[in-house]
Amino acid sequence: MLTIGRGLTLVYTDGRPITGLPDAFVWLGAGEVFRIPVPVLIMMLVFLASYVILTQTVVGRYVYAIGGNEEAARLSGVNVAAHKTLVYVISGVVSAASAVILTGRLNSAQPTAGVGFELDAIAAVVLGGTTLAGGEGSIGGTILGAFIIGVINNGLNLLNVNPFYQQVVKGAVILLAVLLDRRLR
Repeated sequence: MLTIGRGLTLVYTDGRPITGLPDAFVWLGAGEVFRIPVPVLIMMLVFLASYVILTQTVVGRYVYAIGGNEEAARLSGVNVAAHKTLVYVISGVVSAASAVILTGRLNSAQPTAGVGFELDAIAAVVLGGTTLAGGEGSIGGTILGAFIIGVINNGLNLLNVNPFYQQVVKGAVILLAVLLDRRLR
C-alpha cells in the first residue's frame, strides 16, 4: 500500500512540488506561540493525549492486551478487530497531521517528502523500549527514542556523513535495540 500511495502521489503531481500554500499551513509548520514552535506544541498535545488514552482508559488497556496476546484479549471479550481499526485510524490521523506540519515547514508539498521517515519512527519506538513482539512500551520511552534518533540524525548530518550510510547506521541502531530487547527478555 505504501508504494501504491507514493506512486499515485508522483503521478498526481507529475513529480513536482506544489507551492503557494495558505499562510495557515506555513504557520502550522513554522509558526510560534509565546516563542514556542507550533510543531512542538502539537507534539506535546499528541503525546499527552496518547499518554492519557494508553494509561487512563479502557481502550488503552485493551490496546496493550491486544499487543501482548491478541487471542487472549479476544477470549477475554475484547473486540480485537474494532480496537485494531481504531488504532490504525488514530495512527493515520496523526500521520496526516504530521504531513501537514512538514508541508508547512517546507512551505511546499513535496511528492517525495517523508520517504524514509518510517524507519526513523520504528527506530524511535524500538529505542524507547517498545518491544516489536507487542504489549509493552510507553509514551515516555517513545519520546526518549525520538530524541535519540534526532540527535543521531543531526550528528550524522553535522559530521557530513553520506545519506546512504546514515540509513545503514539507523538500521544498525534498530537491529542493536531489537537484539538487546530479546536478550533482556
